[in-house]
Amino acid sequence: MLIILVGLLGLVAGLAVGFMLRRFIAEGRRKDAEAQGRKLVENALAEADRIRKEAALQSRDEALQLKQEVEKEIRERKREVAEEEKRLIQKLDQMERKIDLLDQREMELIKKEQNLGREEEKLKSRHREIDTLVEEQRGRLEKIAGISREEAKAMLIEAIESEARMEAAKAVVKIENEMKLKADRKAKNILALAISRYAGDYVAERTVSVVPLPGDEMKGRIIGREGRNIRAIEAATGIDVIIDDTPEAVILSGFNPVRREVARLALERLIADGRIHPARIEEVVNKVAEELEVGMREAGEQATFDVGAHGVNPELIKLLGRLKYRTSYSQNCLQHSLEVAFLCGIMASELGINVKQAKRAGLLHDIGKAVDHEVEGSHASIGADLAKKYGESPEVVHAIAAHHEDVAPESLLDILVQSADALSGARPGARKEMLESYVKRLEDLEKIANGFKGVDKSYAIQAGREIRVIVDSGKLSDAEAALVTKDIVKKIEEELTYPGQIRVTVIRESRTVEYAK
Repeated sequence: MLIILVGLLGLVAGLAVGFMLRRFIAEGRRKDAEAQGRKLVENALAEADRIRKEAALQSRDEALQLKQEVEKEIRERKREVAEEEKRLIQKLDQMERKIDLLDQREMELIKKEQNLGREEEKLKSRHREIDTLVEEQRGRLEKIAGISREEAKAMLIEAIESEARMEAAKAVVKIENEMKLKADRKAKNILALAISRYAGDYVAERTVSVVPLPGDEMKGRIIGREGRNIRAIEAATGIDVIIDDTPEAVILSGFNPVRREVARLALERLIADGRIHPARIEEVVNKVAEELEVGMREAGEQATFDVGAHGVNPELIKLLGRLKYRTSYSQNCLQHSLEVAFLCGIMASELGINVKQAKRAGLLHDIGKAVDHEVEGSHASIGADLAKKYGESPEVVHAIAAHHEDVAPESLLDILVQSADALSGARPGARKEMLESYVKRLEDLEKIANGFKGVDKSYAIQAGREIRVIVDSGKLSDAEAALVTKDIVKKIEEELTYPGQIRVTVIRESRTVEYAK
């Protein structure tokens, strides 16, 4: 028990000693911490004082620098103001000099106006003197001539009227002569057309067909005993069979292209078959005619299909097919009709009118050529009658009748068909025309234009359908240019032969040229 008590006392004593020791150590650490804190505060105060002094020095430096910059800017502004003031003074001096100069000129103008007023008064006085002298001289002339002023004026008017009547009479005679020349030219064109349709020699290449033979001995078989075979062929086809010295060939002559084609095909089949006698001839001709009718109908149907013309009467389709064997100036009439139809459609679409109707009129415009060897009249009037007979619209009928101006055009469709027909026939290569003659015609056009006074240059364009003439504006006036145009037209009509019409355009322009340096 005692041992336990002693142990407890020792434990209490140890705890007390430990507590005192820890308190002593803590007190020492507190004092050290307070000492360090005071030291840190003193250091912080010293650093703050140093920073404050440095900031004060830096502020003084910056204030000094700013003051220097402001003073420099002020000096610069003063210098600019001085220069601007100097420029203003110079401008004021210039303005004062200009004002003085204007005042001086104003005084000069006033003096000139005064001088002009005096000169004007002198001129008025001089005019009055001249008028007085003229009246005196006029009176003297009236006394010398024995007639008054009114009588002289009447005599002068009478003389001018007489001269004008004479000039008018000359112009009438000239116009009559020109009309006679035009009428004569028109008559010759009509005669030439008639010859091309009915005379064999003039249009030989379009009214004959040549059938090749395997040998000259075939000519005898074609002629037959006492000529019965050749007579049977001519009777069955209506075509003349010409057997001459042409080696290994027989010529078929006739104005009806369909009959001539029937005769050609029939004769070729007979030659290939070898059986040539009247019964066989008649049989072959009938068979070929039936086949050709079918072929023509198919060609007509194909043409209407190509241009989109629906509801065309079968008889008109058949006549269209006949144009396949008809030529005009070596141009196939069916191909020409198709080309005119397409051209009409193109132009109609550009003008915003009925394209289908324009194509239909273009396709049928030459339908009269299919029967113009059988019916009297021009192909335009024949075609119009056929179109009217087979139910075509009045617009299409009139366009067909007017495409060669047999009747006056009344609508835009008529003009379209005329223009497309001229384009198709006149384009280079459409109809038979030698290149040399074509170039010669263009050269003749330009030569005629260049032969007039004042013409600078001339150009034949649009395949000779138009000639443009450039004249020198320094040599010809506008009125003289118009006269030159009429003179060129007249000379072309007198010296050249051409289809359709030629447009003459005279260009006169004035130019003013300056150079910027």
